[in-house]
Amino acid sequence: MPSSTVVSFAGGDVSGSSTVARVESTPAGVVVVVDATPFHPVDHTWPDQPGDGGEIAQDGSSVRVSEAVMAAVSDEGEFAVASDIPVKRGAAGWTWLVGHPLEGESPSWLVEGARVELSVDSSRRAGLSRGHTACHLASLALDLALADLWRKDPGEDALGNPNFEGKANQSSRIHVDGAVDEYRLGKSLRRAGFDTETFATTLAEREAAINAQLAEWVASGASSRVVTEGSTIVDRRTWHCELPEGTAEILCGGTHVASLAEFVSISVTLDLTDPQLLVMTTRAVPAS
Repeated sequence: MPSSTVVSFAGGDVSGSSTVARVESTPAGVVVVVDATPFHPVDHTWPDQPGDGGEIAQDGSSVRVSEAVMAAVSDEGEFAVASDIPVKRGAAGWTWLVGHPLEGESPSWLVEGARVELSVDSSRRAGLSRGHTACHLASLALDLALADLWRKDPGEDALGNPNFEGKANQSSRIHVDGAVDEYRLGKSLRRAGFDTETFATTLAEREAAINAQLAEWVASGASSRVVTEGSTIVDRRTWHCELPEGTAEILCGGTHVASLAEFVSISVTLDLTDPQLLVMTTRAVPAS
């Protein structure tokens, strides 16, 4: 059986050497799998952070990687990529891999067993890392700003506040220096004890409270990192941020900044145009 891909993006790596494990032709093009990679792949079941782009090179020749994706091989030998994978990441009976889709044709030197150099678009990675850290901080600040609106206990978030994020979030999309999160404010949330009416009438002050909290956290320059339980793509990874209120720990497969000093500011806007749907847009301004 093949081994799961070893990954180094959690520690911030953007380059590395590896051996080509397989080159697969798929309906979407050629996908390359290597033994170890610095590329972060987009998750096929919760695609919040986009996959890294970059290059695979050998002896001065290179080929572009469009966006790294999840790939998997079943125990019966079925190879599947991205949304074609029929099971969730980590499911038994599958070996989990990082796929590197190529832009254009596969060069003749890119064959199984070849030693290659991998390099990630580091500027885009840095922007996505800022976007992902900002997204988590914004969700924690949102939870805190809405804490008084719960009549029942919805469970706790990573800082011990009522977990609005966990109860209501239906999608999260991270981009360079920002994110967009959507929260469903329907009957099920009201039944869970959330006061949607008061929230709607106090939207502006909630937004102001979130932004004030984010400003405090950015000013703290808190350290931020990803802690891993193993070296492969399916091993658990957790984001840790040592905020003044305590260390926040959130299960997370993405990449993050090393310190909140990498931001000038993080701010959000709240949109409740549809009373059933809160849209939170997060914007980060990077330090120069």
